[in-house]
Amino acid sequence: MAYSDFRDLIAFQKSFDLSMKIFQLSKAFPGEEKYSLTDQIRRSSRSVCANIGEAYRKRRYKAHFISKLSDSDSENSETQVWLLFSKECGYINSEIFDQLYNQSREVGKLLTYMMNHSEKFIIADKP
Repeated sequence: MAYSDFRDLIAFQKSFDLSMKIFQLSKAFPGEEKYSLTDQIRRSSRSVCANIGEAYRKRRYKAHFISKLSDSDSENSETQVWLLFSKECGYINSEIFDQLYNQSREVGKLLTYMMNHSEKFIIADKP
């Protein structure tokens, strides 16, 4: 499977979309959350995308590729925690939480697939 750019990866596209949704929603978070929840959820959701981009450039080295995807998966899990805090603090409703959380779970499944089937993504040495 040939990808010409990290932006072609479904995991990147879905995580980027999620990050932008979180950015838009977090604009309405209270001011007192600016340096805590707002910054944290924006940072972790953006890191998912950034680590996928880095993994793409590391795909010549299987272990490095998987390591960066693992970092991305960790950031995705952190984003899920911040989404839960956002819901419990009353900053997003249950419907929005469910949509975003499910999208994050889908990203996690895509990342797991990429890690478990890295041979489909890494650059193979030419004979």
